[in-house]
Amino acid sequence: VELVESGGGVVQVGASLRLSCTASAGTLSRYAMAWFRQAPGTERKIVASINWNGGGRTYAEFAKGRFTISRDNAKNTMYLQMNSLKPEDTADYYCAAGRSWGDYGIWGQGTQVTVSS
Repeated sequence: VELVESGGGVVQVGASLRLSCTASAGTLSRYAMAWFRQAPGTERKIVASINWNGGGRTYAEFAKGRFTISRDNAKNTMYLQMNSLKPEDTADYYCAAGRSWGDYGIWGQGTQVTVSS
């Protein structure tokens, strides 16, 4: 499986973005997946995760109430809807996939999100 993220960009505080993660090869339907982010000079942190059928989801505290993770296995795509964006959300966002929830061995190249004040 190869993952490709899209949807990043430069937005103002309070705006929304929807990130997408698509498999350019292979199928995602049996993988648990997640979004991570990494700001300059910091460690990569998990943002949200979702199990293979979308029935289970987890969120980092900073994402709760503002971000929504979802997936459409028929389209081989996972999403991250981000609302009420803040400057501290500025980071490179990565999608990841794994055979078990919490164990991700497949990574995309990342998409950059910049929130300007």
